[in-house]
This record gives sequence, C-alpha cells and structure tokens, in this order.
Amino acid sequence: MPFDFSNKTVGITGAASTKGIGFAIAKMFLECGADVFICDLRKDALDAAEIELKKYGDGRIKAYEVDVSDPSSVSAMFECAKQDFSYIDVFISNAGIYPQSLICDMSVEQWDAVMNINLKSVFLCAKECREAMTHGGVLINAASFAALIGSAGSGAYAASKAAVYNLTKTLAAELAPCGIRVNGYIPGVIETGMTRNVIDAKGTEMTDAIALHRLGRPEDVAHAVCFLASENASYMTGTFVEISGGKLCVQNPDFAWKQAASV
Repeated sequence: MPFDFSNKTVGITGAASTKGIGFAIAKMFLECGADVFICDLRKDALDAAEIELKKYGDGRIKAYEVDVSDPSSVSAMFECAKQDFSYIDVFISNAGIYPQSLICDMSVEQWDAVMNINLKSVFLCAKECREAMTHGGVLINAASFAALIGSAGSGAYAASKAAVYNLTKTLAAELAPCGIRVNGYIPGVIETGMTRNVIDAKGTEMTDAIALHRLGRPEDVAHAVCFLASENASYMTGTFVEISGGKLCVQNPDFAWKQAASV
C-alpha cells in the first residue's frame, strides 16, 4: 500500500469507464483504504463500475448518477455523499469529453457541451467542496497536456483545459483559508476509451513525441493523484503534476531512440 487513506472519503467524477482514468483512481484509493464514491451520467456503466470496484480494498463504494454540468444535480450528489459518508476529505474533478473538430466547424451546442462538462463542472464541484469540507480537505482537478500546448482538431478541449489550469491556481489561493488544498494533474497521452480513436489513428506519431516512447496507462495517473491527495504533498497547492512520459520535453524526443537503434 503506497499510501494510507484509511478513514478518508474520496469522490471522483467521470469514473464509470473501467478503462478510464477515473476508474483507475477510484480503484487505487480503495486499495489504499479509503471509502470512495464515484459519479457519472451513464447509469449502466456506473452500475457496472460499482460492482467491479467492490472487488478492491475494504472501503465502502457508492455510485451516484449525476450531470456534472447541472448545479442542482451536483448539489444533490454532494448531499447524498454527506449523508452516506458524513465527511468528504478528497474530491477529484475528473469528468471530461474530448471531441475532435476544427473550432470553426463546431456548433455552438458542441462548444457549450465541452465547456459545461470540462470546465463548468470544476467550478460547480469547487463551490460544493467549500461548503462540504468544513474541516479542510483536498480538491484535485484534471487538466491535460492540451492545457499547455493546444492541438489543432481538438481546440475546444484544449481551451477548456487551459481554463481549468488557471481556475485551479485561483481556487488554491481562495480556498487556502478554508484549509483546502487545490492541485491538478496533467495527463499526456493515456490509453483510455476516450483517446482510443485518436491513438488508433496517430499512435506512432504520438509515441515519437514522448521521451519514454510509450503511451501512458490510467494507473500512471492514479499514482500521481494519490500522491497529491496524501500528507506527503501537504505543502503543495496551486500546482500541477505532469504525467506525460516526457512528452515534448525537448523539441526532438525521438532523437535518442534513433541514436540507440543505429548503434
């Protein structure tokens, strides 16, 4: 057990996909002794994820159907969590969508959906966390490598995550007097259901841009999130951990691999 979250309650949005980052985070917190609640809009997938997560750890697991872009739905979720667990110690805003489209080809409805799910949800959950974490806690938000460097063809996603990056830093300052630390994580190219189509189309191109020359796994992200939530990170707030395998850490991350292959 790398971390001990016994007697802690952890909430995660966007955790219904068993191949996704949210599910991996929930699984790891359970294995570290926490009680966990997961949230998603897709009830069938959510029920299946809850059943699967019951296999891990001794903590309790609850699943709540929620629309993270709707204030009343988010508020109801937090009320259920407070009734079921009494206190929320850690909350991870992980929900997101990743549509592929040129910005000017998107409909207003598509744009709004990206901003509502990826950005507005972080705002809504932060408001609820301030009210729920009366004795302090940890709020962790999902950004993306796209928050640092945008990508043509997924510009709306990049814009939403860049806003999450900025919002997280402001929240860290504003919630510090409440005893709430606010940090974020920046995944690179992680193999999930959400990224599957893009990876299938551009797999080699993507790995060539990564110093470690491999795609990331959801578990790679989960380890970093658990660290941010732990006491080991007690003096960290307003910052981000990048989990990208060294993506674009230099202009030519494929250079050393080509040199090694030629020896």
